[in-house]
Formats: sequence, C-alpha cells, structure tokens
Amino acid sequence: MTGNFTRKQIVIAALLAANLILSACIPQGGGDYRINQNGAARATADAPLQVPESSVINATPSWSPAIVERNSRQVESSRYLVEQGDTLTRIVSKTGASQADIAALNNLSPPYVLQVGQQLNIPSGLYHNVNAGETGIAIARAYGAPWSDIVALNGLIAPYVLNVGQRLKLPASASAGGLADISAGALVNGPSLPSPEQRAATFSLDIDDVVTGGEPAANIGIAAVQVQAQAPANNFASAIARPANFTGSFVWPLSGQTISRFGSKGGGKVNDGINIAAADGAAVMASGAGVVVYSGNEIGVFGGLILVDHGGGWITAYGHLGQLAVARGDKIRAGQRLGNVGTTGYVDQPQLHFEIRRDRKPVDPLGLLPSR
Repeated sequence: MTGNFTRKQIVIAALLAANLILSACIPQGGGDYRINQNGAARATADAPLQVPESSVINATPSWSPAIVERNSRQVESSRYLVEQGDTLTRIVSKTGASQADIAALNNLSPPYVLQVGQQLNIPSGLYHNVNAGETGIAIARAYGAPWSDIVALNGLIAPYVLNVGQRLKLPASASAGGLADISAGALVNGPSLPSPEQRAATFSLDIDDVVTGGEPAANIGIAAVQVQAQAPANNFASAIARPANFTGSFVWPLSGQTISRFGSKGGGKVNDGINIAAADGAAVMASGAGVVVYSGNEIGVFGGLILVDHGGGWITAYGHLGQLAVARGDKIRAGQRLGNVGTTGYVDQPQLHFEIRRDRKPVDPLGLLPSR
C-alpha cells in the first residue's frame, strides 16, 4: 500500500491521466477529420475524451514515458583524434553524438575503417541514448517532442525499428523540458507533472506515429525480422512478427450506411477513411487477415482504436469502438471479430471509422471493398 492507494491503482490513475491529456484530438463533428497530418488541433474543454472501460483495460502501454530514461546529452561541436583501438561505435560512446551524424559529417561509409591519428569532426546536438524496450513514441513523449520531427531529424526509414545503444538526435525544443517519468506512482527524472494544457501543447499522437514509432528497440546486430519472429505476441518489450505480404482482398468490417465518405469535406475538414453507422454494440470484423499492431484508446479522436497490419504496407484502422476484443500481437483472420461499435472519441452516435492505408498513406476504402 502507498497511502490509501495500491501501487496498481496509482499506476492505472497515472496512465488514465496520460491518456486524457496526451492524445491529439480534432473535434470536427459527423466523423470528418484528419489526424495530425498538417499540424494537429488540440482537445477543447467542451469536447472531453470519452474513455470506455474496455479500451482502458486493453490500452497499449508501449509508449508510456515510464519506460524511458531521459538521459539526453548536449554534445558540443568538436574535433576527435582517433586512437589505437577506436571504432566508430566506441567514438559514439565517448562523444555522445550519433553514428549516422558523425559518419555523414566526415563522409564515412560502411565498414567505417578509421586510421590512428585521423581527425573526425563531431557534430553538436542533443542526443538520447536508446535503451532496451523503448519505442520511438515513448522517447518522443518523454521529451515532449513530435515523433515525426525525430524521424526527419535522424533520417529514419522503414521499418523504423530502433537499436539499443543508438543515439537519437532530438529537436532543440526538447531541451526545454519533456514529460516527467511515471514509475509506480512516483515522479522521477523530471519536474513536477505539467498541467493538462501544457502536456497537450507538447505532445500529439496519430496513426502514422503508431505505425512508425510503436516498435521497441532491438539489440544491435539482430535483424528486425529475427526479433519479430521470436517475439511473444503480447510482450510489449519486444517487436511483433508482421506479415511479409498481403495477397488477399478486403471485406466490409460490418454492414451499415456509409454516413461520411473519404476525402475533403470543405472548410479544412478531411476524412482519411469512411464512417459507417451501426447499432451500438454491433460486432466489427477484420477486413483482412493480419496482425494487430495496436489496440487501445490513446488517440483521443478515435476513442477505442484497433490497427491491423496485413503485410505489404497495407494497414486497416477501426475507430470509435466501445469494446476491444483483441490485443497487440494477435494474429487474426479475415472476418474475425475485433470488437464492438461504440460512441467513443468525438462522435455523438454509434459508428465505425474505417481506414485503409498503403505505405502509410490513406486510400479510399470504397475503391477496395466489394460493391454492395
């Protein structure tokens, strides 16, 4: 016991608070929205996040700042004299700058052969040392920096799996203060917990962030595919095995009237999918076979949300769920129940928000689903 609360109650309360204030939300009404594609709007006091009990139970903890050690180091520009026994990896450890930045600044290429007495230019910047189990989103969240900015700054490319010991360059704004770490109810490695407004202003999360920054760091020298193949399905500290290719076709996730179609709605409103009206509690089925890569409620505008990776760059999204029946890492077949329709997120009637993405870009589901 801690005071009048158990450790479990404290951690749950902390995660609920994080869910309420760290999800970027765009209330647009009628299910028409774009999530953080060109600068996200924020949650407002008159549009609170609805958190269904089932989605809290299934919330994905992969990007909680609790698992990130904020160890960032400010590196100053300098020159380094290569010594006997030095390797580029060792120089990274000595200086704190990233291997990619040092190599680029000095026109080095693999296998990075160095000569004793060689002088290397060391770049300046704020660098985080990646630890085991940390995801890109968790690191971004811990420092209050957009994950997309970190991706761009470090030139990260698919499959976006980080390596343990890798140095990630952080945006200059991250040095102004990230989010406090949450550990068994105690605040460590940071200042007192910022207000909801401050946290919402420093961090946002969208579907693309989940796709590119949701996998935990792998051990250096182990290919991502090997790590994924050996990973337990529900181990949040390990990457998950994803299908290599998608050779099937998509089916409707449920029957119902399409109440909002794909594309621009005018006035700056954009729908990256379609919205289908259905009875509250109606079963939502997988549109194709694949692996669940997210099941939770951390993207507030969607409420209960499931993402399924079908392989070959294809991903489907299912939002506004009132119940989540699958967990991260589950292998599912086409037509398998994923959950149930609800009114979670920013909608005022039961419905499903459904997206199909190819290589991270939304495509019109009506062009890929069977006619009806």
